[in-house]
Amino acid sequence: MKFSRRQFLGSSAAAVIVAGMKAQGTVIGANNRIRVCTIGFNGQGSSHIRDILALKGQAEYVALCDVDANVRAKGAAVVQAAQGKAPKLYKDIRDALQDPAIDAVTIATPNHWHALAAVWACQAGKDVYVEKPMSHNIFEGQQVAAAAKKHGRIVLHGTQSRSNGTLIRDMQLMHDGFIGKIVESRGYVYKNGNRGPIGRGAPGPVPEFLDWSLWQGPASEQPFQVNTVRKKPGLHVHYDWHYFWAYGNGEIGNQGVHEMDIACWGHNRGLPTSVHSAGGRFGLDDAGQTPNTQATTFSYADGSIMTFEVRNLGSFEEAEGGNCGNSFFGTKGYYVRGKGFFSYKETKSGPRESIPVPAGLKEEKADKFTRWFKAIRSRKASDLPVSVEDAALSCAHCHLGNTAFRAGRSLAFDPASQRFKDAEMNSTLTRAYRPGFEMPQLV
Repeated sequence: MKFSRRQFLGSSAAAVIVAGMKAQGTVIGANNRIRVCTIGFNGQGSSHIRDILALKGQAEYVALCDVDANVRAKGAAVVQAAQGKAPKLYKDIRDALQDPAIDAVTIATPNHWHALAAVWACQAGKDVYVEKPMSHNIFEGQQVAAAAKKHGRIVLHGTQSRSNGTLIRDMQLMHDGFIGKIVESRGYVYKNGNRGPIGRGAPGPVPEFLDWSLWQGPASEQPFQVNTVRKKPGLHVHYDWHYFWAYGNGEIGNQGVHEMDIACWGHNRGLPTSVHSAGGRFGLDDAGQTPNTQATTFSYADGSIMTFEVRNLGSFEEAEGGNCGNSFFGTKGYYVRGKGFFSYKETKSGPRESIPVPAGLKEEKADKFTRWFKAIRSRKASDLPVSVEDAALSCAHCHLGNTAFRAGRSLAFDPASQRFKDAEMNSTLTRAYRPGFEMPQLV
């Protein structure tokens, strides 16, 4: 049975679709291969296609979905060359989700589409790999978690570090008290790369290959803007939507969410009781709205703190290593991601005193998609490297930081109710959804 797009948004239609999928059971394609569709693949989604195709025998691409006709054509050519068979091509996610030949979807659209696409996919009986951040606001993260639970779907968030065997081992050591009680944690992102000026926009014609209305989806409809400075299809298309509040979450929700997820994983305190964030967009003459320099502090019920820094002005390294990183400070020592455990005993001229990891600890080796496919086959969410609830929590930290930044003041937060103590700020927990693309209240 074919449902109209309007019907698809109704709870009764979603229930019928789910019932149909459950009647079939969890059916895996020929030769035990999981039948996959990637939704949105101009950027990160192209790596989904490449990585999944490389996992010979685990999955097969039966469909691709993107609002850009040029992107669809390129993706189809890649899949056909690898599999010897062209995938079905969809422009509209609602059409793709009605395809019974699809078992699972990977989602790499712009951020403002992530949660709605994931919820719709769960309602349609598809398992989900959704890129980071899983949500564009706190409410959306809650809804993805609720949809996964209600519909029994396997949902994995695209922060790959949770699949790293060394980090899994080291996090467990920290949680077991290896360096004492963690009292302070720190994450940072100092990437520059393509974080330079993004140009400026002016109203102009929509490229023929792009469905601008579908691209905007849940966001309020706005006129298309051409880029008056850079040679790109538009001001927002592609990639630079990250730096506009309607579509992205700034750098803290771009590269930052990877390090934020590790910070929350290690600090292990749940949601904070207060947040303060300050900074600005410095050194760039462009139309971007989000900060490229941002310092955020989270405080927790036990008095511990977590700080997070974003700086895209070209400061690539710090002495403790890398342009992105994490540190955790306990009462008995500290941990630096990628470098190991250390005591607080050191001299100004001498080396840091390392704390050796106990011998014989297991480091499980498996990539993110292998873990996802394993969980799809077992139907056990426990086989995933991160729960959908923990993913929502890490994303919530990014959203809280941005909300405090935009408010220009410290905000008190209630972890139990997941609401601000200042009632007027609770409107920021969600957004005004465009008609036809509303986030379901009851998933």
